[in-house]
Amino acid sequence: MAEAYRGVIGAFPYAFRQGDSLFFRLYVIVGTLAALFIGGLFTLALVVWIGQTAATPGGSLTLSRTFIAVVGLFTAGPLLAPTLLVARKHRKGLSYHPRYDTIMAALGYAFLISLYVAAIISMPESFTLDGEVVTRPQPSGLTAPIVAILYAIPQPGAIAPPAGLLGVMAAVHYALSR
Repeated sequence: MAEAYRGVIGAFPYAFRQGDSLFFRLYVIVGTLAALFIGGLFTLALVVWIGQTAATPGGSLTLSRTFIAVVGLFTAGPLLAPTLLVARKHRKGLSYHPRYDTIMAALGYAFLISLYVAAIISMPESFTLDGEVVTRPQPSGLTAPIVAILYAIPQPGAIAPPAGLLGVMAAVHYALSR
């Protein structure tokens, strides 16, 4: 079965076929599509940023362009990690916790939710769009109290949910690998 595994690209169909649970197999699809979507957004953001700053000489702009790419990798990469780790586990025939695939998929979904939470936290109170000042929507509905709390967190705190989940994912992988 290991012959069907051909590098990083082949890891995704391999993990899908070898996954122990339907929950994990669904995550392979959702996580891969989410990583492609987020990667595409960051690629477009980088293209737009380069287009807007093309006439300006390097220096700090080169650093900010690189920063966009690095943030994109740190955003899309952890969405792919559960799939790649499970594919590695099955390919090498390593002994892991019996529910490893399901637990890693759950952490992948949690990381996806943490990105959404980070987006809510980082949303500015107002911003200019095509010369018009736009304010963020007021929380309403069933989730209004949660959204209000997230709005109250300072914008630099938006990094905490994804970074925390990334640490949890690494710790759980390590603990279940023993």
